[in-house]
Amino acid sequence: MLYPFTFKPILKSLIWGGADICPFKGITPVQEGIGESWEISHVEGSVSVVENGALAGKSLDELIKTYGAELMGKKVIDRFGNIFPLLIKFIDACDNLSIQVHPDDELARKRHNSFGKTEMWYVVKAADEAALYSGFSQQIDADEYVKRVENNTIMDVLQRYNVKSGDVFFLPAGRVHAIGAGCFVAEIQQTSNITYRIYDYDRRDANGNGRELHTELAKDAIDYTLSSDYRTHYTPKENEEVELVTCPYFTTNLLEYDKPFTRDCSELDSFLIYICMSGSAVIKDNNGQEINVHQGQTVLIPANTTSVEIIPSSSVKLMETYI
Repeated sequence: MLYPFTFKPILKSLIWGGADICPFKGITPVQEGIGESWEISHVEGSVSVVENGALAGKSLDELIKTYGAELMGKKVIDRFGNIFPLLIKFIDACDNLSIQVHPDDELARKRHNSFGKTEMWYVVKAADEAALYSGFSQQIDADEYVKRVENNTIMDVLQRYNVKSGDVFFLPAGRVHAIGAGCFVAEIQQTSNITYRIYDYDRRDANGNGRELHTELAKDAIDYTLSSDYRTHYTPKENEEVELVTCPYFTTNLLEYDKPFTRDCSELDSFLIYICMSGSAVIKDNNGQEINVHQGQTVLIPANTTSVEIIPSSSVKLMETYI
């Protein structure tokens, strides 16, 4: 019988990584320089492994091959095949990440035989003056983009946002973006590891070499449409579901509760993911199987679950995601 799963976090040591992921997740001893924790991943070479219960030690890949639609949902399998379609991460940047863009499904399939990458960020916490970049601040076209990369002025036309805890950004494939120093975010994205690097602040390694830029590949992947505001606006509410993002690839809600509630998922035909942003709770499924979840943990609820009861210990903040 399937049950609510947690997975062993896949910690990525990166040159720009900070010191917040381990304390946030309650991992000891604390490791410095961890830039990302991949919470649920079906990316080749970084496939999640079950941490709890009777199936501990099994990989996400093995779960999908054995349980298929019971785990994922029939409509999800029909659309994405045997690939778990979402990658869930925490990202902690103590330095500016490169300016980048991701291709959409069509371009990614043609060039890389891969899914594209639409994603979203939820800011867990941010240092004073920390910022994210999303979209352009003025209208440019592909030719001007190439010129600005060549003469190091691309930053002049990017939209910069000072951020605080709780800010949300939806990043459809094609939107130019970057995470700035001092930002700690939760990221929900399509399962894809394809990134086109546009600009890297002209940084050099010890040998004086800059990192490879993908100027030409990015040129065709960028959506040059200008928007007046690239943030996602929402009003937090207690003991009520608040929709943050809905798109073809995922729907994400924010749940802040201080009393028990039940989620009917009998009509979803999709797995459910709960990312615990603060507090703790017991999550119990319709078969009476339960799991304790605390800040920094991510739980996968199989698609054959018809309802879950969430019982906060005092209060809990969860992001809920499904297809």
